[in-house]
Amino acid sequence: MPPLIAKRGHRLFQEVQFKKSLGGFELENAFKLGSKRASWLSSRTSGINGIWYVALGATLWGLDPLFRILLLKSFTSAQIVFIEHLLLAFYALPVLIKYRKTVTGKLTLAVIGALLFISWGGSAIATILFTSAFAHGSANAVLLLQKLQPLFAIILARVMLKETLPSKFFAYIMVALLGTYLLTFGFASPEMGLQDLGTISCLFSILAAVLWGGSTVMGKFLLQKNLDFPIVTSLRFLLAIPLLSVILLASGDVWRVSGSSGNLMLIAVNLLFQAFFPGLVSMLLYYKGLSSTKAFFATLAELAFPAVGVCLNWVVFGQKLTIGQLVGFLLIWFTLWSMSRSKNKGSVPL
Repeated sequence: MPPLIAKRGHRLFQEVQFKKSLGGFELENAFKLGSKRASWLSSRTSGINGIWYVALGATLWGLDPLFRILLLKSFTSAQIVFIEHLLLAFYALPVLIKYRKTVTGKLTLAVIGALLFISWGGSAIATILFTSAFAHGSANAVLLLQKLQPLFAIILARVMLKETLPSKFFAYIMVALLGTYLLTFGFASPEMGLQDLGTISCLFSILAAVLWGGSTVMGKFLLQKNLDFPIVTSLRFLLAIPLLSVILLASGDVWRVSGSSGNLMLIAVNLLFQAFFPGLVSMLLYYKGLSSTKAFFATLAELAFPAVGVCLNWVVFGQKLTIGQLVGFLLIWFTLWSMSRSKNKGSVPL
């Protein structure tokens, strides 16, 4: 072969090899960049979903009055809660049996204590205390002190879970607390004196706020112990049944269920919807969100509950919505939106 042709052939071969290697390099870089973008997008979506799953679960809690008002004509509050938990056991027992191996070796004293806290304290005892608070004192004082719930959750999360607060968190909580105040009282000040804050009802209200705030933190603690959120939800329902049985027996409530077959069918449908929407679905969404959200963010996301409740009272039950309540509603949802943006703020890596 002539030297000139051989030389050109060798040069062409080198050029082809160089382009192949360059193409491989570019392809590899493109793959890495694509992976980084996908990872960033996945973490961003997961973070947003965490807060909004909690908020959506709390929103479903706000639907509770739609079903409970009709049921209260036939049952007491204790009876309704007891029946709800019996119905939820049809979900909880199969889930617990199916995933029982995932619980093996994880039921330490701390885990059992946290489970009892959320099932007994957060569900039954807190509700009883809050209801009793209204019976013994000023409703305004009770509602005002109940707004301390996020503060108790934040303190417990800092102490138990060692969660660090983001720089803007105090701005979030101030806006959120202002929003909940406006939802309750509007622009008017609560009509009460200092003597209203020193009653047994206020103690009950504060204890209920501690239990509800603590339940958020204990739920996060359980999820950090690698307990899946369906298991936590199931155990919360099942463990509450013995305590609810004792409460029901101690109350001496008489069962008065009567009426036409159509009325009984309506009651049964309401019980099912009450148990599985504000009950089961809401808790599954809540714990799914809590598994990827810090407790102090979650406790503010729970404020979607009173926000939706006020709107429901306006749309369904015809209660007047004041300008102050509307501003409070907007402040709460603005806080949730701001938290989700702040929690997932970042740029795509280049």
